[in-house]
Amino acid sequence: MSFKNILVPTDGSEYTKEAVRRAMELAKLVGGKVTALYVLDQTILTNMPMDTAVMNVYNTLEKEGKDAVDFVRDLGAQEGVEVELSIKEGTPVKVILDESPNYDIIVMGTLGRTGMSKLLMGSVAERVVRASLCPVMVVRSPEASN
Repeated sequence: MSFKNILVPTDGSEYTKEAVRRAMELAKLVGGKVTALYVLDQTILTNMPMDTAVMNVYNTLEKEGKDAVDFVRDLGAQEGVEVELSIKEGTPVKVILDESPNYDIIVMGTLGRTGMSKLLMGSVAERVVRASLCPVMVVRSPEASN
């Protein structure tokens, strides 16, 4: 099996940057392409009252998403790896799993959820590993061991 078509879910945090670097290494080895995926998490928005605060949160998430995929694009340019950018709305686990049949491998970090949010949501990476239709490589970042 070749791993030329690589999906990298990213939230722009340090927890996902190590996975992005590993995905680039893999892409360079096999002459592959990386797709940077940021999921604009609707669960954050649905728990808020509908007013201008929601638009501010939405705009903040949108900017975070653009910055996250731009980091991947810029690293790809440095490394000579073709990068495609994708920003989708939904819940991270569902969007990543829906995308999984279109890729040879998913390379992901442990998305930067911490504390209560991680407890309630479970680990995105763990849930993707369990249900993905393609292989998943989970990369721990040095920051994750703190």
